Amino acid sequence: MASINQSTKLNEVQLHLLKMFSRPMNEQDLIAIKALLSNYYAQKVDAESEKLWEENNMSQQNIDELLNTHLRTPYK
Repeated sequence: MASINQSTKLNEVQLHLLKMFSRPMNEQDLIAIKALLSNYYAQKVDAESEKLWEENNMSQQNIDELLNTHLRTPYK
């Protein structure tokens, strides 16, 4: 992470968004844009999860076994 004294370069997406949203915006627009971006990233996570599920031949039984596995280090 860059410190306060370091300048960071904005990537193409960030620059595009700054240009797009350089106009005044009301609270409703802000809420709608936040929801749109959240939904976009949620869909990406869902797609990646589905891909991993299929690649690893996962099933509900696998998930149940993982949930019932005690992962903590035992106390001595």
